[in-house]
Amino acid sequence: MKGSFARNSSSFIPDPSAATGLVYPETPAARSRWIIGQRGQKNPLDPRRPYAWLLEKELDADGSLVNGLTIFLTNKECPWHCLMCDLWQNTLDETVPKDAIAGQLDFALGQAERQCGGLAKLQQIKLYNAGSFFDCQAIPEAEDAAIAERLAKFDRVIVESHPALMGDRCLRFRDRLGGQLEVALGLETVHPEALEKLNKRVTLEQFRAAADFVTKNNMALRAFVLLQPPFVPKDESVEWAKRSVDFSQDCGATVTALIPTRTGNGAMDRLAAAGQFSEPTLGQLEDAIDYGVGRARGRVFADLWDLERFSSCADCFPKRQSRLAKQNDTQQISLRVTCPSCR
Repeated sequence: MKGSFARNSSSFIPDPSAATGLVYPETPAARSRWIIGQRGQKNPLDPRRPYAWLLEKELDADGSLVNGLTIFLTNKECPWHCLMCDLWQNTLDETVPKDAIAGQLDFALGQAERQCGGLAKLQQIKLYNAGSFFDCQAIPEAEDAAIAERLAKFDRVIVESHPALMGDRCLRFRDRLGGQLEVALGLETVHPEALEKLNKRVTLEQFRAAADFVTKNNMALRAFVLLQPPFVPKDESVEWAKRSVDFSQDCGATVTALIPTRTGNGAMDRLAAAGQFSEPTLGQLEDAIDYGVGRARGRVFADLWDLERFSSCADCFPKRQSRLAKQNDTQQISLRVTCPSCR
């Protein structure tokens, strides 16, 4: 199977001798140093407060729109230093103090309760932490019992993690919950060479093994897929995104989130300036998401955050954004928007 994904892949890797003046490092350690070296400053954060939270609706496996709460936890930075990641901007350099995560949950749950008039209306909760929930340096395991106690009334609890951290802690946390545990893993891309250069330090075989661990232990699997990551050229990036969606579903993902890759973390801006990366277009996202939804093998959601940056036409953007939002909510393909200004 790996061979099929690697077909013609050698043509996808930029020539380091090209006249861009940038040679991307070849080893994980050197890449991490280079990636960190391109950064600006982190945002100042309070370790006892989440850096954000939001209310949202999401289509569940039964075809119902459920109310959910997403809490963006403040914690120590992820140790992997992926090339495309900008989440480090909202992380700390040290592990949070004792009971800080429980305090963050209390704050966000209290805010949501006041806004909603109670928490009974919320069926699911996402705990996203700019890294891995099961990283003990980020979320101390000593807090798992207190965390689970605060989540007892939710039907579904969704956390994110690096595939390498699937293990006994996941099972212990699962057993503490009253509802279903769903684990979101970053697949990113099935292009083997591009995946290796992202510095995630995971192979397709390792992702599949982590996915098997999740699904065989009665946890639901969600996957994150990138549209047009670096080292995959734009004229073939939609095809690779389609293959990545297929692979995630082959691995048992019931949800695949398709995320347009963007600049803004320092390293990606440097690659873009050197001609080694460009952001995808809104049309490319539409092509990839229509494929995923049309396959009807699992829910495929388009990440709509900051979507306007991928549009080149102010006239049709609102309708195209609404179309994608509707497809997220229904998993039904609607007619593409036609725009005289884009012709």
